[in-house]
Amino acid sequence: MEVIDPATGRPLPSDAIQRVLFVASSVHVYNIPPMTPGKGHVAASWTADGGKRQIFTARLRVIETAVPVPGSPDGEEKVKTDIALEDAGNGSLFAAAPYTAPAVVEPVSDSSRFFALRVQDEAGRKATLGIGFEERSEAFDFGVSLQEAQKTLGWGNQGGQSGTRPAAVERKDSAEKRDLSLKEGETITINLPGRFGRRKPEPPPQSSDEVLSSFSLPPPPSSGSGILPPPPSASSVRAKRLSAQNLGFDDGKFGEFA
Repeated sequence: MEVIDPATGRPLPSDAIQRVLFVASSVHVYNIPPMTPGKGHVAASWTADGGKRQIFTARLRVIETAVPVPGSPDGEEKVKTDIALEDAGNGSLFAAAPYTAPAVVEPVSDSSRFFALRVQDEAGRKATLGIGFEERSEAFDFGVSLQEAQKTLGWGNQGGQSGTRPAAVERKDSAEKRDLSLKEGETITINLPGRFGRRKPEPPPQSSDEVLSSFSLPPPPSSGSGILPPPPSASSVRAKRLSAQNLGFDDGKFGEFA
């Protein structure tokens, strides 16, 4: 089957491979006014006046094309993505938008179903058309296909021109995915961190007597018989006072020495 370049309608080399990322059978195409500064594109102005700005109802396809680079020792391929607006009846090309940067497709500010699409002809002339999907689900799938195209083109966080990729990387199907399922008789050993390891056996609980003994108070100091001494008698107190007077004191009064 002959492979056609969706941007030009011309045949591609026989070893070129195409992949359709998205198809919408009915997309409305509008001749839109210039973008309003500070507001962006507004779809309400496209559909006003009874739809006078609508110029065509097309089939939209997002197509990825991979063409081998001639003379490449590693089998590299030139990869590109195009957004084609085609006649739904006979498949003829109406307009194409080479997806070379995220700005090729811009969302409008007032609807999730409408986009501004920058198309380009073979001579490099560019024009901006409005496209509108009939269902929000189709518009969502369209955005998902563009995200997939960006990953394939290797843009990352920055948009850029389409590049090349090694042949060993392109078009990995399910048969080439690694089989990570366990075979019969295979087991898995999991080493958990130390804090999740086997717990140490806890010591047996202590009896109530052992707990009380660990908190027992020391015995009071010994005082012989354990009975307080009796208070001094009146005669012993008088004798002490007499002995103080003999030593020259005046029994506690402020006097002179004898």
